[in-house]
Amino acid sequence: MLTLTDNARSAVEDLATQAGLPDTGGLRIAESTERAGSLELALVAAPTPGDDVVTAGRATVYVAPETTDALADQQLDAEGTDAGAGFRLAPQE
Repeated sequence: MLTLTDNARSAVEDLATQAGLPDTGGLRIAESTERAGSLELALVAAPTPGDDVVTAGRATVYVAPETTDALADQQLDAEGTDAGAGFRLAPQE
């Protein structure tokens, strides 16, 4: 299952707080509807039925069912950029 680094956990917590999301809110990862083979990240108020739920601290990440297998051995990381948080995936260590 997807895991989060401490940086990703902190970034997701900060983004959810800044967006005023409810306790059920978090970051959702799904296949892009516009670009095949790409992923979309979105802040959502609640999961979509069937989403896998990954929690770390107060951070919640929802993984769409069609991306679960592709992300099973991945780790979500984040780093600060001038535009905000930048996320990337890497194999789990």
